[in-house]
Amino acid sequence: MPVAVEDIMRLLCSISEERKMKAAVKHSGRGALLTGAVAFVGGLVGGPPGLAVGGAVGGLLGAWMTSGQFKPVPQIIMELPPAEQQKLFNEATAIIRHLEWTDAVQLTMLVMGSEALQKQLLAMLANYVTRELRAEVQYDD
Repeated sequence: MPVAVEDIMRLLCSISEERKMKAAVKHSGRGALLTGAVAFVGGLVGGPPGLAVGGAVGGLLGAWMTSGQFKPVPQIIMELPPAEQQKLFNEATAIIRHLEWTDAVQLTMLVMGSEALQKQLLAMLANYVTRELRAEVQYDD
């Protein structure tokens, strides 16, 4: 039976939604740039003490600017281009290839009934998001 990419994407969405999985692309470059810019201005205005204050304030601003930009992983999965969905599909099918199913609903029920399969798929998904999308994964429990 041919395995549909959409079925696997629905399965991964269900699992990641169940665990309230979110991901955020780290914008550490922007935060570092902001920290450096504020420290530089602080140094120009206040000399060495201004540099220290500017660095501290810039660091806080940079951290604030890059935090809280999490999106639900199911949304990220559904927004992936077809080539990326295919990569994710290939990794997931390697884990569930031994299962026999006819549609996404049956596949989801089979996987949700197995804690081991859920853990394997979640680990694969977290690894994919971290490696391919260079994002930080968070679970809201």
